[in-house]
Amino acid sequence: MISSLIAALYRAIQFLLTVLMAILIVPVVLQIVSRFTAVIPRYIWTEEVARFCFIWIIMLGSMLAVRDDTHFDLEVLPTPKTPHGRAFARLIRHGAMLLVALTFVWFGYEFAVFGFEQESELSGLNMLAIHVAWPLAGVVYVLFLGEKIIQDLRIWRGRSGE
Repeated sequence: MISSLIAALYRAIQFLLTVLMAILIVPVVLQIVSRFTAVIPRYIWTEEVARFCFIWIIMLGSMLAVRDDTHFDLEVLPTPKTPHGRAFARLIRHGAMLLVALTFVWFGYEFAVFGFEQESELSGLNMLAIHVAWPLAGVVYVLFLGEKIIQDLRIWRGRSGE
C-alpha cells in the first residue's frame, strides 16, 4: 500500500518535472528572441518565471535522483563483496542522506516561513511558492529514503534477495 503511494508520488513528480521543463521553454525563448530581434519587446517577467521554474526543476529532479539512487555519492568505504555487506554499505549511505533530508525539513521550514513574509518585486508572488520547495524536498527525501532503508534492512537481515 505505502510503496504504491510512493510510486504514485514518484510518477507525479516526474509529470510535474516534465510540465515545468515545457513551461521553462516559453520564457527562455521569449528572452532570446527579444534580445536578438526587435520582433517582441523585452519582457522583465520572463527572467523571474525562468528562475522560479529552474529552482523547482532542480528540487524536483533531486527528489527523483534520491529515489533512483542516481544522486551523487562518495565511495569512501571499500566495495563489499556480499549482498549482506552491500546492504550494510547502502544503510550507511542512506542513513547519511536521511540526516541531510531531515536538515532540509528542519531548516527548510524556517526558510519557508521567511519566504511567506517576502513578496516578489516583479510579479507580487508570495515567495513561499518558491521557498516551500526546500522543506517539501526534505519530506519527499525522507519518504523515498525510508522505503530504501526498509529494503536495505530486509536484505541485511537476509529476508530478501538482492
